[in-house]
Amino acid sequence: MALDFKTLFSVSKPVIGMIHLAGHDRAEKVKRALEELIIYEEEGVNGAIIENYHGDAEDVNEALKQSSGEQFKIVRGINVLSNPYIAFSSAHSFGARFVQFDSVQTPDLSLKMYEWNRKLYPNVSVLGGVRFKYTRKTGNPLELDLKEGKSRCEAIVTTGAGTGIETPIDKLEAFKKYLGKFPLIVGAGVTADNVYNQLMIADGAIVGSYFKPNGDTLLPVDRPRVKELMGIVKQVRKDYVGNN
Repeated sequence: MALDFKTLFSVSKPVIGMIHLAGHDRAEKVKRALEELIIYEEEGVNGAIIENYHGDAEDVNEALKQSSGEQFKIVRGINVLSNPYIAFSSAHSFGARFVQFDSVQTPDLSLKMYEWNRKLYPNVSVLGGVRFKYTRKTGNPLELDLKEGKSRCEAIVTTGAGTGIETPIDKLEAFKKYLGKFPLIVGAGVTADNVYNQLMIADGAIVGSYFKPNGDTLLPVDRPRVKELMGIVKQVRKDYVGNN
């Protein structure tokens, strides 16, 4: 059975770093992915999503293969853009614990294929997008979209208008009003300047472009940026426990 979000990460307010698989060839992409996993793990990032943003599905599989085993404790996940369904089998084969779907809403989902994969790979958790960047609107009330999303994944992910654009606080508040204790992840636009306020509402964050110099996803992860943001997250965890 898929692990629930709290069991999956076993820490309050987990931060999940993106790995964009940039590089001139597969060898460089995988080498950089492993280096970035080391940075994330050493600086206290709780999870990593290996994504074919600048690569392909085979790059994802090779990065998963070379990072499997006992060398990494960080929770690994996968997002295969344009065909996320194949991520289930890759996660199962290489020990990744979750997959990300940019949308689990009906207009964007082949529900039959999705449900088939969920049954075939019951131990793979899903972080599912609702009202995610660049996805189609359903025309439904927010409460209905979230009810549908909750039935299809272990945590809801939402964003602002685009990559690197801050997710509005009022959007997170509206989502949390209906989600209650169901996990909400802010999936884009998180920075050292806004992570405190965002994580006082959301239950976790996916951080990608902020960890790169000038937000350039073609560049390697910058350790000082990771260290700075995770230092703020530690304070969030202390203050959130104290206020709740």
